[in-house]
Amino acid sequence: MEPQNLALAVLGWILGDGPRAERLLDLTGLTPDLLRERLGDPGVLAAVLEFLINHEPDLVRASDELQITPQQIVAAHESLSR
Repeated sequence: MEPQNLALAVLGWILGDGPRAERLLDLTGLTPDLLRERLGDPGVLAAVLEFLINHEPDLVRASDELQITPQQIVAAHESLSR
């Protein structure tokens, strides 16, 4: 899966849970408007992945539910952070 597509899948997963979505916004400083406006921005997508990587329980849960490995998420983050 391409890094951008993986990040968008992760974002969808995060936004599917209200408290998790609120935590994303609180910890990253992103806003719903900014997410909509810059959805294709590698920096924004990298921030979404970093948020997930920094909370191992959610990283493992997202990996399981999205049928990807945590390593794929880390690799996508590294790719988008360049």
